[in-house]
Amino acid sequence: MTTTDVPPPPFGTPEQPQPTPQPFTTPAAAPADQPWRESDATLDGRLPSGAIEHRWDERKFEMKLVNPANRRKHTVIMVGTGLAGGAAAASLGELGYNVRSYCYQDSPRRAHSIAAQGGINAAKNYRNDGDSIFRLFYDTVKGGDFRARESNVYRLAQISVDIIDQCVAQGVPFAREYGGLLDTRSFGGAQVSRTFYARGQTGQQLLLGAYQALCRQIDAGTVKMFPRTEMLDLVVVDGRARGIVVRDMVTGEITTDIADAVVLATGGYGNAYFLSTNAMGCNATAIWRAHRKGALFANPCFTQIHPTCIPVTGDHQSKLTLMSESLRNDGRVWVPKQRGDTRSPDQIPDAERDYFLERRYPAFGNLVPRDVASRAIKQVCDEERGVGPGGKGVYLDFSDAIKRLSVDVIKERYGNLFDMYEKITGEDPYLVPMRIYPAIHYTMGGLWVDYQLQSTIPGLFVAGEANFSDHGANRLGASALMQGLADGYFVLPYVLADFLASNPAPPVDANHPARVEAENEVRARVQRLLSINGTRTIDSFHRELGLLLWDHCGMARNEAGLRKALDRIPELREEFWRNVKVPGVNEELNQNLERAGRVADFFELAELMCIDALHRNESCGGHFREEFQTEDNEAQRDDDHYSYVAAWEYAGVGQPPVLHKEPLTFDYVHPAQRSYK
Repeated sequence: MTTTDVPPPPFGTPEQPQPTPQPFTTPAAAPADQPWRESDATLDGRLPSGAIEHRWDERKFEMKLVNPANRRKHTVIMVGTGLAGGAAAASLGELGYNVRSYCYQDSPRRAHSIAAQGGINAAKNYRNDGDSIFRLFYDTVKGGDFRARESNVYRLAQISVDIIDQCVAQGVPFAREYGGLLDTRSFGGAQVSRTFYARGQTGQQLLLGAYQALCRQIDAGTVKMFPRTEMLDLVVVDGRARGIVVRDMVTGEITTDIADAVVLATGGYGNAYFLSTNAMGCNATAIWRAHRKGALFANPCFTQIHPTCIPVTGDHQSKLTLMSESLRNDGRVWVPKQRGDTRSPDQIPDAERDYFLERRYPAFGNLVPRDVASRAIKQVCDEERGVGPGGKGVYLDFSDAIKRLSVDVIKERYGNLFDMYEKITGEDPYLVPMRIYPAIHYTMGGLWVDYQLQSTIPGLFVAGEANFSDHGANRLGASALMQGLADGYFVLPYVLADFLASNPAPPVDANHPARVEAENEVRARVQRLLSINGTRTIDSFHRELGLLLWDHCGMARNEAGLRKALDRIPELREEFWRNVKVPGVNEELNQNLERAGRVADFFELAELMCIDALHRNESCGGHFREEFQTEDNEAQRDDDHYSYVAAWEYAGVGQPPVLHKEPLTFDYVHPAQRSYK
């Protein structure tokens, strides 16, 4: 295979193609107190030019196609079966490609996309309230605090209108108005009603739509499904992603699968914090293994805090529960005006309540974006006006909405969410206000990809929450489902065809050194974990790491705290590899072994998250550095110095990562101080 068989990596000069993603210049040595190095190479996102409304259509026309008769000759590995992975596998199978789909769940419909509750955005403008593709584009760029690419965001808004039609055709039971039209509701960061929903089960219904399409292709033989199988490494042959190493989670068998291209659609890394709204199985191993093989990791410090979560109640919890942002349509957020007021909420008259979101942000009220609402909640709790155990909570009150609309209407809109809250807390939210507090939710960072969703490793594509591409520093509510389905149904089928048509894949035999080396590395890692036989449990390490991240790289960060975390994380990682206890053996179902491998990756990722947060001397979106805020405690960006994507190159465990930058330009939505007042 020659170096011209694959496209050049996106840094350096295009006339010097290199099969392996390495910087073309030696990074400058880091100062003693700076735990990273910088490259002067510039990342190229392969962004289209011309009028923004035509860029995606023109790029699609420029792409090469694969003849229908030739598609069966190409094999694509799909890792993950959530909305992005499930939709992509179904779409590629329908087109005639051979798809090999992997997930660690017992069924594709157990993917964490099922947990999304509130809705999916689309610029259909059925309400005739002023929405448009451009307005959705504008709200998304602004909501991301001007740290996302305009071209990607416009494509997302443009595709949104097709997603709804696709899902309706699949039978997704969206809520409908009396006359039969699809109903919508509002979400944070928008002044129009553009969020389509299925009560509080939107993610579940959308995933079932993708799942039934996937099952049809499994039955047709175009998709081969591998459940209960976890990817543990990426196989890179001559600079190109050609396969994955997997472990059968039931038998422990470790095998390698080879294909023409690999797609990772494995979700985010919020579980690095231990307590998050993610399912306990969610992890970062797939993308981190790819990162170690040369895929750059972008904006890892951009983590989203969701304001509408059931508060922490003690050390017994292993995860947190999200209450949908849609509840802020009708629920009013408030705390007592007086500090230390412990009266029950029904005993506090309206005049003694502080509806602080409505007071601070009158234009958007309770529907301000998640980062803004979360910081405001933290501020009133820091002022000792919080409610519930430890004062870490605020009220989300539906009494006014029930009086205005009736209990039946509220049940119709949010019934399953209210039932879930009551089962968890023992409190009836129809009678007493919910209590909420921010928690780790979504991650805007992820593997760096260009406009074609290709990472810095040719042949490795990344979709959905696993990539960084569309949300900047903060994701607007109801946009995760939109991105996952846009990538899966409407982007990947085009970009994969273009890659496969342009880059013939030579055979990779069973004894190829890259294949053998990757598999041996996985076996050695598994055996090392099992042989330590220390005295500390896996969860004790994970809990300590998560608390470090939450305290120092969570809802608020500062230099002193980040440096403290960066001192402690390597020590904790070294202790993990010396003293963790992983009972059992590899040759059987062993959930301890699964968790140990994932926590080991979280240690390395957590260090990179803190380095990224330390290097970015500004506040933007979910990244709030306490040293950089306005007089009224809002995020203070530094566009002159930090208007770029920070993409990090792996340099080895404990070695300073290398920072690459992709400059961001704004021709249509000009950066300004975000205001929701």
